[in-house]
Amino acid sequence: MHKKYAIVIPARYKSSRFPGKPLADINGKTMIQHVWEKCTQAEDKSLVYIATDDDRIEEVVTGFGGQVIRTSPDCLTGTDRVAEANLQLEKDFIINVQGDEPMINPDDIVRVRERYLQKPDFVINAYTRIQSEDVFSTTIPKVVVSKTGNLLYMSRSALPMSKNGNVCLSYKQVCIYAFSKEHLHFFLSHQEKTPLEYIEDIEILRFLENDINVNMVEVDNSSMAVDTPEDLEGVRLLMSTR
Repeated sequence: MHKKYAIVIPARYKSSRFPGKPLADINGKTMIQHVWEKCTQAEDKSLVYIATDDDRIEEVVTGFGGQVIRTSPDCLTGTDRVAEANLQLEKDFIINVQGDEPMINPDDIVRVRERYLQKPDFVINAYTRIQSEDVFSTTIPKVVVSKTGNLLYMSRSALPMSKNGNVCLSYKQVCIYAFSKEHLHFFLSHQEKTPLEYIEDIEILRFLENDINVNMVEVDNSSMAVDTPEDLEGVRLLMSTR
């Protein structure tokens, strides 16, 4: 059976750590345009949408030729926003690319999609090796996976750590996901953050805490998420050197 899908980029203006983040300028383009362009290299632009509740973001997106799905300002997380968007899109599954990943690799979006088609009962998420200087950063979710590639846990703490305090074999999350329509319906029907999700502020834990398996796709270390203004400066520098 052919499955209908779309790429949805959730974008909100009122970020607690970085208000207006999607419209931040990176070398002459807004961050949301950089993300949209990377997504349109992975899929035809007719299947790429930005989900937002903000007029300013909608104006910018329509200005560069993107499609907007309007969502509620009350969405708890980006995944809640994507779930709400799919009530309008009615796709069989959604590839969710976070709006703060301007250096995302289009090939990695394709890898996540292909893994979902192989494992449609799983939530799919990407991850990569972490740079040593980022191991203790609380803005970067760290990932621990099983031998078969399923997510065991995700945390803003350094993971895994030896009893001597050493960190090795450390990986970080890359914010590309694949969710089935049923996974997104689950999110909409559970409108409270689960205990670990609330503590860590990592929404994928809502699935894990409800015994929904998450399969992880390892990708090249090519992405750098923007969580703070300092991250933005780092991305600007990397993009200008590339």
